[in-house]
This record gives sequence, structure tokens and C-alpha cells, in this order.
Amino acid sequence: MGRGRFVRPVREPAGWQEGVCHTGAWFRRGGRGPIVGCMFAVYAARIDRDQPLSGLESGERPAPEARPGWSTVQVRAASLNHHDLWSLRGVGLPEGRLPMILGCDAAGIDEDGNEVVLHSVIGQSGHGVGPDEPRSILTERYQGTFAERVAVPTWNILPKPKELSFAEAACLPTAWLTAYRMLFTNAGVRPGDSVLVQGAGGGVATAAIVLGKAAGLRVFATSRDEAKRKRAVELGAVEAVEPGARLPQRVDAVIETVGAATWSHSVKSLRPGGTLVISGATSGDRPSHAELTRIFFLELKVVGSTMGTKDELEDLLAFCAATGVRPVVDEVLPLDRAREGFERLASGDLFGKIVFSNS
Repeated sequence: MGRGRFVRPVREPAGWQEGVCHTGAWFRRGGRGPIVGCMFAVYAARIDRDQPLSGLESGERPAPEARPGWSTVQVRAASLNHHDLWSLRGVGLPEGRLPMILGCDAAGIDEDGNEVVLHSVIGQSGHGVGPDEPRSILTERYQGTFAERVAVPTWNILPKPKELSFAEAACLPTAWLTAYRMLFTNAGVRPGDSVLVQGAGGGVATAAIVLGKAAGLRVFATSRDEAKRKRAVELGAVEAVEPGARLPQRVDAVIETVGAATWSHSVKSLRPGGTLVISGATSGDRPSHAELTRIFFLELKVVGSTMGTKDELEDLLAFCAATGVRPVVDEVLPLDRAREGFERLASGDLFGKIVFSNS
């Protein structure tokens, strides 16, 4: 898929010969001079807020170039996130940065032949970027992982545990890390506590069910789909109900990624003093009932949560390796069939993660 292809240099140095790959990209067979490799990638070519998939394209893109403090990773597997759909809508990705290779999660092989996982939050530490650069997620500023190769600050590379496959490891840096931080850092739950997870089937929600069960939590889940409710119970939820349905008990914490459609139910499901942790709003960010009276009268806590730290990702990798917990993978597709994965994500027709493979 594009390995060894090169685009034509701006200046033609002595001793070079022209050639062309199947897409028409130029490469050099000899001589010296500046040169940029090209590779197969899936990228955002246009922004369309109403029909985001209309801006999704695939084909040859420039391969990453060497830069101080950064490393290039051969991508073996990369997982799909709602963040990629939001990018196609222009959320966090202005048109001035197009075309942008999508994908913020990956596992692969580094320049020294090591199996690695990428931490996709760039800029929070200053490693590999300017000291004043604000925090961003890969693809908001830098080319992403839906490609044969990706470049990231060397600091953002972690060893992949041998117990995890490339596909499993590629699921962890966004959805699973988000769920890990929501549960154990921001909700502050302990074994024996109860948690409601809204929207079973999504990447973060599925991760929260599996991680919560493994940590000894009493997990409840919701889904509009009967098959997804059944699957949530199989993964460890003690009960799965339709959105808005009354739970057998008030819970200590709610894991909220759906937003407006489930907000009122989330607030009403909490015990006095409970915590609602929100990391997304796939159904919109303007609920019709904010439930402010209930929030202040019952002294509920509402905590925003975004991604996680490199240390938390390292802990999550170790947790999975030691306990046997594994990400729920819905389907693995070759990268050249990425559009199928995007279509399934956009329709909600999945349970767990969709992974793109380069192997």
C-alpha cells in the first residue's frame, strides 16, 4: 500500500530519473536533493457539518519527515473514534489545516523495532513541541494514524505489552483511556460502589462496563437497542435498561458520553452527593432540562473529563496485561476499507471498537 513511493522533488538534482507510481506520484531513482515520501492514508479533505463523510477521502499523502525530538512509527493497527467524525464536521479541525490524515490511536513498530503504543495528547508536557503550545489531540494540529506511518513526539511513545495484540492495544489510547480516567480519577469510585454507564455499545461506554466490572463495581447500563443491552450484561453489567428507565437503586457515579438525550436521567439516577462525569455529548450539548435544582439540593458533583495522561495510559496498559481485561473489538478492517468503518460508526451500528489494520 504505497511503500517505497516518492513524490517529485521541487528541484531536479543531477543524476535523478523520473518514475511514477499508480497514483501518479513522482519518485526519484538516484541522485541527491530534497525528497518527500508518500504513503496510503485516510484523510479529511473537506469539512461538512451536515454530511461529514462527504469530506472523507483516501489515497496518497506525504509521509512524515524526520524532525528533532520526534519519532516515526510504522502503524500496524489504528482504532476509530467519534473524534474522527467530529473532525470531519470541523470540530477542533479548521479548514486551514486540511487535508488532515485522521486517526488519533495507534499501535505499531518504532524506529528501533520495538512494539509500541501512542499517547495521542500532544503538547500538554512540552515534549517534542513548543513550550507554550496548548494541549491538543492528534489530528487537531498534526497528521494522524490512519496511514502507513505516523510521526509523534518521542515522549508520546509507550512500550506495548506483549500480552496485547496490535489491534487490542490500538483501542486503548482514546476511548479506553477516557473511560479509565472517568472511573478511577474523576468519579473516584471504589470496589463495591455502583455506576451507571449511559449508551452501551459506544467505545467509551463499553470500556467503562468492562473496566468497572474488573474493578469490582456494580455496573448498570443503558441502550436503546435490546441486543446491546444483552451484550452489556454479558460483559459484566448487573442490569441493562432502556434510556430513562428507573434503576433498582441510586448510583454513586454516572459515566455520561451521550449528552442531551440522557442528561436528565443521569442526574436523577445519582444518590445524594454522587458524581456525574461527562466526556462527550454525541446527542448534543444542550439538554432541555439541566436539573439545576436537583444538582444543588442533593449536592451532586458534575465533573468534565477529557482523555487522560501518559501515566494513566501506562497504568491502563499494565492493568490489561495483568488482569486479562481486553478491549471489545467489533471489527478489524483493512485500512483501504476505512469508509465502511466510518459509516458504521456514524449509524451507531457497532458494539465496541472498529480497528483499521495495515498488516
